[in-house]
Amino acid sequence: MRMQGGNPVVGTQGDGGQNKLGGCLPIGFIDRRQAVVRRRTLPSLLVVLLVLGSILSGAPVQAAALDDSRFFFSGDGRIDLLSEKNGHSFSGAYRNGSQHYDETALQAICRVFDAPYDPELSNLSLRLLEFLDFLQDRLHREAKITITSGYRSPEYNTRVRNRGGLAAKASLHQYGMAVDIKMEGVPAKRVWNTVKTLGFGGAGYYHGTTVHIDVGPARSWDETTSGVGTGISDDNKLIGLVSAYDRYRPGETVALRFIRMTAFPIGVASEFTLDRRTGSGGVKKKVKFSPSLKIAADPTCPVFADIDQMAHIRWRLPDDLPPGRYTVRARFCGVEWKGMPPEIATPEFEVVRP
Repeated sequence: MRMQGGNPVVGTQGDGGQNKLGGCLPIGFIDRRQAVVRRRTLPSLLVVLLVLGSILSGAPVQAAALDDSRFFFSGDGRIDLLSEKNGHSFSGAYRNGSQHYDETALQAICRVFDAPYDPELSNLSLRLLEFLDFLQDRLHREAKITITSGYRSPEYNTRVRNRGGLAAKASLHQYGMAVDIKMEGVPAKRVWNTVKTLGFGGAGYYHGTTVHIDVGPARSWDETTSGVGTGISDDNKLIGLVSAYDRYRPGETVALRFIRMTAFPIGVASEFTLDRRTGSGGVKKKVKFSPSLKIAADPTCPVFADIDQMAHIRWRLPDDLPPGRYTVRARFCGVEWKGMPPEIATPEFEVVRP
């Protein structure tokens, strides 16, 4: 790691990329003190085995106090990044402790990802950043990760598609949930295979030096099986719903966003459902709720017009919500698209003891 005076080094070698450069503020607890580089420490082996075993087996994690990461896959809070497009770099700590994120560091990291600044919307998923950190710690702890393609605006993603690039219409790059990388000292195929064995996130390998990583559904592909240009995502067939974090306390606000949309407008029933999951995949308890939205619309069937509108969805968890694994379901209404599912649910997240 490059250091100056004990602080992480942020590089600004040049400008470029498709977006106006700036920072982004992911939703969550952000420590506004300047990033401090700390000694690398390995997470508890017991915690790692517990979380990985739970994810791969589908069994619920034993609830505990929220003194671990906000995410099921996370690193040590330090990362070394370089943008191949714009020359910006970051090396150092972006998280202080287990869950407090440093705003200054995150803004610098967003520049590396070409993610535009928006204080209300995360254009860089913290889940993606933590997953990259996890992979770096597992494969080559001191490796520099070079980003060849980070955030893409919907307009830029369309331009890439129009000139024949392998860019999916429902690309997660548009949500700050995907990145194409090279990891110093680690072959792209090894990164690809590692993600596949985890059973988490997406991994694309085109038999070159780069690999695509995302924090969408678990899947993998190469240049012959990518599905780009096949219509697989047309008419919102792959639309999804995700939470900002994997772990919450009772009484905290859950931030939700829809992803992988390809056609608008989209009507969503105003009443969502919180399901408490059982170890066998069933539902133990249901809670109906109406989240807050960015738009003012029909009180029973709000209609959304773009990606940004479908990102600003908030709901405060009940104070007496018992620990366990949960999902949130949403139903669609009004305008319907051929092949679009009638309802969708988030991946499971965990509510832990305060």
